[in-house]
Amino acid sequence: MPLTLTLTEGVLPASTVKDAIQRLTKSMLAWHELTNNSVMTPNVTANVHIVPRGSSFSGGEEFSGAWIEWKVPSFAFASREIQKGFGQDATDIIHELSGGKQPKDNVYFNVVHTVDGAWNLDGQAMSNEELGQAIAKG
Repeated sequence: MPLTLTLTEGVLPASTVKDAIQRLTKSMLAWHELTNNSVMTPNVTANVHIVPRGSSFSGGEEFSGAWIEWKVPSFAFASREIQKGFGQDATDIIHELSGGKQPKDNVYFNVVHTVDGAWNLDGQAMSNEELGQAIAKG
């Protein structure tokens, strides 16, 4: 389940980016009741993109933002409780790690669901059912 964290340069001190990824990962796993799942945990991957100042916009004007995007099977983030809970955690994590400088209303979270059967785990395309069975073993 890839996580993409995109930040305008300076939103987080470079020394806190790894902590942000670790905390976002732990939160997502916890909200899905998958903490320490031996199948799912190593399959939560992440990329960080730092966008130069002057390259982030809101309403056509320059600003500093943070974007948290997950690509997941359709059964992940499916409940409103998980969506709201993770969204709050993610916002709080970025705000806290920014030293309180990043406004919470400039932290964005979204989820992209994959097509059933197009999820890759251990080099195999898996359906939601197959993926659920694999995760249940962990």
